[in-house]
Amino acid sequence: MTRYSAIVLLALACGPAPNTPHVSRDPISVRGWIADVEEAPNTSFRTVETEVARRTHLFQSTNLWIDNAPYVSGGVAENGSFILLDVPPGNVTITFSAPGAPAAHLVLERVPGNADVFIPGLLLKRDSVGLLDPKGVKVRLAARVKRPTPTGKTAIVAGLPVPVIDTPLAAMVDRLDYPNPPSGPTPIAIVK
Repeated sequence: MTRYSAIVLLALACGPAPNTPHVSRDPISVRGWIADVEEAPNTSFRTVETEVARRTHLFQSTNLWIDNAPYVSGGVAENGSFILLDVPPGNVTITFSAPGAPAAHLVLERVPGNADVFIPGLLLKRDSVGLLDPKGVKVRLAARVKRPTPTGKTAIVAGLPVPVIDTPLAAMVDRLDYPNPPSGPTPIAIVK
């Protein structure tokens, strides 16, 4: 065995074992906020206060995960915002489990490595999700550009084609932070 062969064998032995989960070399971040669950309980007594309490409980009870991606970190905050870091690029299904939506699947397709996926206003449904603000969905890549520039690539977020945008490095500092959902009164129908 030559010295070169030994080095190659050693390098192969040090890599991850086949079919075992590992952290991607070019992970993506997925951020946004949950607006509500499609089948919210229908009560005859709804006030702003009871609705805020219901949604706070909903967000505290929500779990999310990605199958076969054990190194993903993140979660859901009390205000409904969520963040997932170290998500594998490409095609991924994120599952949200909440009261009224036991397995709401958010499907991401063709997401390039190192992208930041931003999804405002997610409506959890029994087995899927809805986008309440489809124009606000963004897929960004950090790049050495002066202003946001289309890459010509398209990612798919919950069935919606979204252009992938090269974004100045300075504008990407928020990709590791929980986003801030809009503040103010929650639009609800108050029944008297």
